[in-house]
Amino acid sequence: MEKIYMIPVNDAYDSDCECPLCSLRDKAEKNYLDYYLGPSLMEPDTRKITNKTGFCPVHMGMLNNSEAGRLGLGLMLHTHLKDMDAEVTSKLEQSVPQASSGFLKGKDYKAKLTACADLIDKRVATCPICDNINDAMGHYIDVIIWMFKHDSAFKPKLQNKTCCLPHTSLLLRAATNLSQSDAAEFVTILLNNSKETFKVLEDDVEWFTLKFDYRNKDKPWGNSKNAIQRSMRFLSSDRRDFDEQRAK
Repeated sequence: MEKIYMIPVNDAYDSDCECPLCSLRDKAEKNYLDYYLGPSLMEPDTRKITNKTGFCPVHMGMLNNSEAGRLGLGLMLHTHLKDMDAEVTSKLEQSVPQASSGFLKGKDYKAKLTACADLIDKRVATCPICDNINDAMGHYIDVIIWMFKHDSAFKPKLQNKTCCLPHTSLLLRAATNLSQSDAAEFVTILLNNSKETFKVLEDDVEWFTLKFDYRNKDKPWGNSKNAIQRSMRFLSSDRRDFDEQRAK
């Protein structure tokens, strides 16, 4: 019997997608983008988080591209800037080295400068959307491992779907929680899928390059027209370039 936490995983593996984990990640990302631009932005607990963290450049850009949420983004940025200003500016003021001459030189100015730089790096590197997506992906990986062990109907789905290499890495790490015999079967599936994908992509990319030879000008493209984008997605799990190319 299908349990509620199995539904998103089954839907992803049943869908027409290149990497089911990319599909799960995309949906989680959209949900969290909508969440932070929705009514939650007026909740004190949410604003405490966004005041401290802000968002990474990628998600800041995605939030900015959402026309419906521009006011919410502005409200969040305003209080985030005030919070950053209060902490960073005071730290910068404390870090200004004292002018000295002769033998009277401050000994701790380098440590203060480094501490201030570390503070800035730490604050600009945080993103609640990234954190939530990572938590969601950890949950999905756990479900996949559980379904592999306990749901016989899931194994054929796993065999028929290749994951991009970054998500294959996540699955390999999760396979350390399996027994050696189960891990052998699980990793063999990943191996066979990856070998097949490498072969297809290598052949398609090669034909893509050969199409630039005038002798092949009138020969059909086959599946090679978007081979570059498909390869990029397989290697890096970056979905945007591939999706934009496919939409053309």
